[in-house]
Amino acid sequence: MTSAGTTLVIGATGTTGGRTAAQLTAAGHRVKAASRRGAPVAGAVPVPFDWHDPVTHAAALAGADRVYLIPPVGDSDPAAVMLPFLQRARSAGVRRAVLLSSSAIPEGGPAVGRVHQALPGLFTEWAVLRPSWFMQNFTGAHAHGRSIRADGSIWTATGSGRVGFVDAEDIAAVAVRALTGEQAPNTDLVLTGPEALSHDDIATIITEVTGRPVTHRRLAYEQMRDRLTAEVPVEFAALLAGMDRAIAAGAEDRVTDTVQRLTGRAPRSFRALVEAEMRGGS
Repeated sequence: MTSAGTTLVIGATGTTGGRTAAQLTAAGHRVKAASRRGAPVAGAVPVPFDWHDPVTHAAALAGADRVYLIPPVGDSDPAAVMLPFLQRARSAGVRRAVLLSSSAIPEGGPAVGRVHQALPGLFTEWAVLRPSWFMQNFTGAHAHGRSIRADGSIWTATGSGRVGFVDAEDIAAVAVRALTGEQAPNTDLVLTGPEALSHDDIATIITEVTGRPVTHRRLAYEQMRDRLTAEVPVEFAALLAGMDRAIAAGAEDRVTDTVQRLTGRAPRSFRALVEAEMRGGS
């Protein structure tokens, strides 16, 4: 690995940002941990940051030569705020940028796909992480985790479609490599776990490990869109429900060797994650 300068981690209290900041600091790298409230992060320098408040951008960028980018949550057009920031970052001395996108969103596609498309023109050192759906969606404070704890249900429009669910710790490990390696990947990286699972499989594994019955409740696209509208803006709800529909059609039924290749170790399985995080109930 290269002797990195300072990495600005945007979203440093989130699912992958927090883990990326922790892994960077554990390896001895300097980190500025950006979050809306500038919350303390062990081993890092906390800084307030809001995508929609440009006043916070200069102080966050000061002294950073690389940046881990988490798009603004729930924004169907993140390029509108991210691209001006990235131009400012380049002018401020950032030379490497690693963007968190999604396996479901190609370069030039909707939402963060436009940022993906622009990144190589802004930085000579870059990477776009395109992880599959997070395993932590079922164990943390996300919608699936909440519904599992509330009534033992997982609600989707994915049908029997399978997904290569990936552990957020593995995403962070790849992010660290992309941020600090001697050579930047300069490509997009599709990240998955070791196997593709349906949501029925997910429910079965949680039931077997925890002893608590969990059921996958299948919805139509329109039902899923309307359910999500209660939590996120309607445009974003339609985008998310559309991703479920794509999963049902087989779009996410794949596994890659990216985690193994970049980190030197196999990605964690969903069963292993549940055994570590949910055994005995949560």
